[in-house]
Amino acid sequence: MTDRHHATNVHLERVLQQHLIAKLVAGQGYDERAPDDYDRKSALDQALMLRFVKATQGDEWAKLEAHYSASAEAEFFKNLEKALKSRSTLDVLRNGIKMIPGIKFALCYFKPASALEPKRIKEYEANILSVIQEVEYSQRHDGRVDVVLCVNGIPVATMELKNLLTGSTFKHAERQYRTDRSPGGEPLLTFKRGALVHFAADEDNVSMTTRLANGKTRFLPFNRGREGGAGNPDIEGEFRVAYLYSDGEWGKAIFSREVLLDVIGKFMHLEVNEMKEDVMIFPRFQQLHAVRKMMAHARTHGAGRNYLIQHSAGSGKSNTIGWTAHQAINLHDDTDQPIFNTAVIVTDRIVLDRQLQSTVSQFEQTQGVVKKIDGTSRQLKEAIAKGARIIVTTIQKFSTEHLKEISGQGKRKFAVIVDEAHGSQSGKSAQAMTDALTREASSSDDIEDLIAEYQKQRGPQANISFFAFTATPRNVTLERFGVMGPDGLPHPFHLYSMRQAIEEGFILDVLQNYMTYKAYYQLEKAIEDDPELSGRRGQRKVARFASLHPTAIGQKVEVIVEHFRRHVMKEIDGQAKAMIVTQSREHALKYYFGVRDYIKTQGYTDLKALVAFSGDLTLDGETYTEVDLNGFSETELPGRFDGLKPDGTPYPEKYQILIVAEKYQTGFDQPKLCAMYVDRKLAGLQAVQTLSRLNRTRAGKERTYILDFQNAMEDIQAAFRPYYEATSLEAMSDPNQVYELEGRLFKFGFLDRAEIDRFAQTFYKGPLDGGDRARLEGLVRQAVSRFEAEDDEGNQEEFRQLVRSYMRFYSFVAQVIRLEDTGLEKLYSYSSWLSRLLPNRVLPPDIEITEDMLRLQAFRVEQKEEGSASLSPGDSDPLQAIKEFGAKPYTEDEKKELSEIVKAFNDRHGTDFTEADMIRFEQVNREVLTDDMTEMLRNNPPDVVYAAFRDAFFQGAIRMFQRDNEMRNIVLTDAAARDKATRHFFGRALREVRES
Repeated sequence: MTDRHHATNVHLERVLQQHLIAKLVAGQGYDERAPDDYDRKSALDQALMLRFVKATQGDEWAKLEAHYSASAEAEFFKNLEKALKSRSTLDVLRNGIKMIPGIKFALCYFKPASALEPKRIKEYEANILSVIQEVEYSQRHDGRVDVVLCVNGIPVATMELKNLLTGSTFKHAERQYRTDRSPGGEPLLTFKRGALVHFAADEDNVSMTTRLANGKTRFLPFNRGREGGAGNPDIEGEFRVAYLYSDGEWGKAIFSREVLLDVIGKFMHLEVNEMKEDVMIFPRFQQLHAVRKMMAHARTHGAGRNYLIQHSAGSGKSNTIGWTAHQAINLHDDTDQPIFNTAVIVTDRIVLDRQLQSTVSQFEQTQGVVKKIDGTSRQLKEAIAKGARIIVTTIQKFSTEHLKEISGQGKRKFAVIVDEAHGSQSGKSAQAMTDALTREASSSDDIEDLIAEYQKQRGPQANISFFAFTATPRNVTLERFGVMGPDGLPHPFHLYSMRQAIEEGFILDVLQNYMTYKAYYQLEKAIEDDPELSGRRGQRKVARFASLHPTAIGQKVEVIVEHFRRHVMKEIDGQAKAMIVTQSREHALKYYFGVRDYIKTQGYTDLKALVAFSGDLTLDGETYTEVDLNGFSETELPGRFDGLKPDGTPYPEKYQILIVAEKYQTGFDQPKLCAMYVDRKLAGLQAVQTLSRLNRTRAGKERTYILDFQNAMEDIQAAFRPYYEATSLEAMSDPNQVYELEGRLFKFGFLDRAEIDRFAQTFYKGPLDGGDRARLEGLVRQAVSRFEAEDDEGNQEEFRQLVRSYMRFYSFVAQVIRLEDTGLEKLYSYSSWLSRLLPNRVLPPDIEITEDMLRLQAFRVEQKEEGSASLSPGDSDPLQAIKEFGAKPYTEDEKKELSEIVKAFNDRHGTDFTEADMIRFEQVNREVLTDDMTEMLRNNPPDVVYAAFRDAFFQGAIRMFQRDNEMRNIVLTDAAARDKATRHFFGRALREVRES
């Protein structure tokens, strides 16, 4: 009975195994080999290897026999085993082996880039793919591996297969590898020396690993994804894992000759780490599928197409970008012509992403292919001019004068790979990049022709394909790069969703533990019926007064610190960290003092906090900086908060809490963050990016916590919905809005078409000299004079905002659609000058609320909502089309800071400047806030981008105040005063950019 039951189970266990082997043999051309064909000692199918070598390299084998006579085979395998052990299976398959005297054997032939090489095609087809089942791999025991796949007798993959009908799953197969497949002393299972990858599978799911390490073995999902989440979809008449062994709508099978050899030859990579152990990279399914799908489409359709790749955090984006670049430059069409001459990888970050640089360079198999432009723009110009194959650069470098000298690239074809594609791709830098890669010497003297050509260059270009990567596409990103679907709306070309990344365990669900608090306060008015306190503006001031009150801060601090100690601190073996996100610099400072004092009062010696905010901050007559409070430089903060020095040794002091205002809410990668305490309003993409600081995984981190004092749970869920699965659009933006904006601008009576035409005659004729610039400014000042004569400040402010809205919307629309209206282009270039010369709005007088005016009678913080805010499958909302254009007035915090700056200027220099004088700096801001600077501010941490802003602001201030000696002298000579003003307007610029 027992024996019969066991036999039945074995039979059932092997259903998937037998099916897979039958499909590989019948459908993929595999040889099925017997278990006895496998040699345990060498971990090779020696007979098959000899068959391959003698059939494909007979001349070399003859040399071997002539030199070694009867011991030829023994010498061959001795040298092969030595190479496998010292160099790795991957290297031997790619580069073969050499033997004395000058005998070279290729052990695998990879598919040539060109199909017009018959000899190389024949060699590729001569590879022998084979499969062996029930392989007794060990010399020490009778342990077996279900399936081994070989290329020319060299094992490349092992598999443990389970059957759901017997109650065993791929998880049981993973456990089997961890507990019964010790790699010690086993060449088949030894890292680098043995098989390249090990698969655990059942009929529904597949996982894989490239390193067996007993109980520490980590398996990664190798699934296609199911309806936006983890797993695999149903396949009619087949197991869900049929993509491993059969061709289908997913393309060629993973174990087909085409894909398997492609992975070995182009994807797999040994990542050598000095500080940690080496890693063998085998692509996850979405990486492999995305790259192969993009390359297949580009091979068929050529250059000039766009590809939006929506891959979540945790998708391995850097690797996917690296593979895309290397494969794009080796892509040929059916006539052996290259599809792309050069791949340009661009990022919005000012400092070139080191991880991205490193990853792209590591995939380099030929020295010198990758050019990393981390120097000057001259370096970028030379790389393009000399036809570099792969260029890695920041997008800002395209906006310099050096790049304007480049022409004649229009006949070359470029694959432009965009890292984190957001709004920057409709900005000035993106236009400068397109110009540099398409510009030809002008052949016309007619201004209208020149303008039409300039406008044409804004649109889609036949010689440029964009491969745009992002986890959170905006509406403009979808319209710019998305693939038009049957519904007439743009969609991602390839998707690896946030939901799938969460379900597969590559990122954490940050909404899993969400708690909201509501602050209640009663204010006793000491001054009754104060007209200044009525209305929305007065109410905002009162609310701010209450939120900054020591009682309010104190109660929130108690909630935060006690929650952290009770629920968070023990995570990650006591290494857990938290971030407090505040609404202003003053809030951050008061929180810092509140946390510091509460910790001291309670005697919590195991807790310490850091604070991060930009510039100087004056509170109660004292001036503070981040550096003074923390005791070390801004650049040290990430490492100090992490606890490790650059050399990997620990700092003596440990910090658990980081209090921030603007800084570190985006682009800050700290896997030890387990909790976030939110005391500022968050909405849309800002909410997703801020809270996603928590989603990084690390050993021992199983859950995250969010306590929110400002936002409702449903508002946060609404922010995440568009990005949880595939991001979609409700409708396309109406391009005709550009004409509506144009019409509204002319209705004010400030603009004159004849002046705009005269402006264009000079602006587009070529390089501008000093006289040209004076002439252009004179023309624009005529409109400025009409604007200044307007009595209605509301009309003035509406016009200011419409000018900027027109510029943003036109530059976007012109990239998506080929426009043929030079009037729009003229108005755009004219508006870029006008927006910088328009005078700024006058601020209303400030209301200073004091304790004498208002007393906080009672304040309490109460828990409101608690539980999971996690989204469910299918829980998504489309993004809205572009249709609103609004203003950004000064915030209360900015007004107060401005008055402090004016006072500091006057106190230091005996001047009598007013806030109206200081607001003239806003005009400098308008000049500095080019599209280029806007995207730098949007996509870089404030401490990184400040230096670039400071330099541009300084130059702009000198130009503006050249006729105002008193102000100019202060700007030139007083670094402290200048820095105070610069940081204020930097904060203004940062807020405007990030909230727009």
